[in-house]
Amino acid sequence: MDLRKMSNVLDLVDQTFFRVERAAAVTNVIHCVWVYNRPIDIDGLRQFHHHLQRGRLSRRIERSPLPFGRHRWVSPSDQSDLEIVETPCAREEFDAWLNEQANTPLDAEHGPGWHLAVLPFTDGGAGVSLVASHCLTDAVGLCEALADAACGCDNAINWPAAGSRPRWRALREDTRQTVRDIPGIGRAAVAAARFLRRNLGSASVNPRPILCAGANELVTPPSATIFVDADEWDTRAHSLGGTSNTLFVALAARLAQRVGRVTADGSVSLTMAINERNAGDTRANAITNVDFTVDPAPATTDLHEIRAATKQALIRSQAEPDERWTLLPLVPLVSQRLGRRWVGVATNGTTSVGSSNVGAVNPVVNRPDRTDADHFVMRSLSAGMTKAMMHQLGGLLSLLSGRAHGRVFVSFVAYQPDRPTSTDELQQHISSVLSEFSLTATIGWPCREPVSVTQ
Repeated sequence: MDLRKMSNVLDLVDQTFFRVERAAAVTNVIHCVWVYNRPIDIDGLRQFHHHLQRGRLSRRIERSPLPFGRHRWVSPSDQSDLEIVETPCAREEFDAWLNEQANTPLDAEHGPGWHLAVLPFTDGGAGVSLVASHCLTDAVGLCEALADAACGCDNAINWPAAGSRPRWRALREDTRQTVRDIPGIGRAAVAAARFLRRNLGSASVNPRPILCAGANELVTPPSATIFVDADEWDTRAHSLGGTSNTLFVALAARLAQRVGRVTADGSVSLTMAINERNAGDTRANAITNVDFTVDPAPATTDLHEIRAATKQALIRSQAEPDERWTLLPLVPLVSQRLGRRWVGVATNGTTSVGSSNVGAVNPVVNRPDRTDADHFVMRSLSAGMTKAMMHQLGGLLSLLSGRAHGRVFVSFVAYQPDRPTSTDELQQHISSVLSEFSLTATIGWPCREPVSVTQ
């Protein structure tokens, strides 16, 4: 990779993530969690932290001096410290601690952009938490950064120092960049006009009015995690005529049906994240989305229909990119007020279900202290969401899955404005869906001797 020719201008998707977060005052977070059933090697974890500081996460966003300019990647002037909790806690307190970690103030512009912490358990084990701003990386990119750090690789790009461009030079360079972007802006304007004509009046363009009490109250949506033996997961998927990914989609659809997140005809609208990351890719979010609809009714007995729908959607995404992405060149021109409206445009309506599958995680990712953790999971969360935002979006149901250490993990986040759900109720819904699929799973964080829920 020739760093001399590498541009530090943000990709438009990354600029969109940043602008939307700033407009909505919400921080989207990728949360990685490791659980050890033995004392952790603190020296090994310190080395892991040291290499994270020198790796792919070692960058910040610097705004353009032009109101409509493209932002740029720069090197951070400081780094987040490793947090080591001195007083051990019972494992029953782990969830509460993770929620605190998920709400760690992160800032992709001013820092810190990520934070690593370790909590010792009173039974001798330990939990490790890493939260990272989605403005710095997506889930696949974070896995690459973790793998580098676990292997002792410092794979950072030497981005320019923050503030290293004199103002006159920054204005000149960013103006030239805007001129280069003009053809794309013109095409995006035409696409936006078509999009608005077709979707005028829809929930995604005209968010529902906010009629809820306590509109500015911060919301922490219920979340849950399950672990399923990978061989059992694959066997069940194949017995139903599907693949591992198809079973994941089916699980999302059946849960959506159970919590009432369906369309008028009872179908489920899914938005699937698709990885587009290539070797040497410097984008924070090298992803696109594909939207498709499935019938959840036959999911537990026959996956052929869902498998066909998923395959067709993936093929269509290659030939017909998501129309919302064609609007991206307009992002630098969008005002703060309109930026808030983009939150609605970025979703697929008020009943959409988000699904992201990172697949098989590199085994070294499971070794933050240089040895294998007993459990690993990734979660996608949003900090700073208010009740009004949730009503505007129509709530959310989001699933993130992957496989590590011989298990498939699935993390869930759910919130329905019209039917508030507690964490216990969410776990009951998940347990019922697992029973429908005849899957044995551990729901929640395992004890030293994991207690499985047999369906």
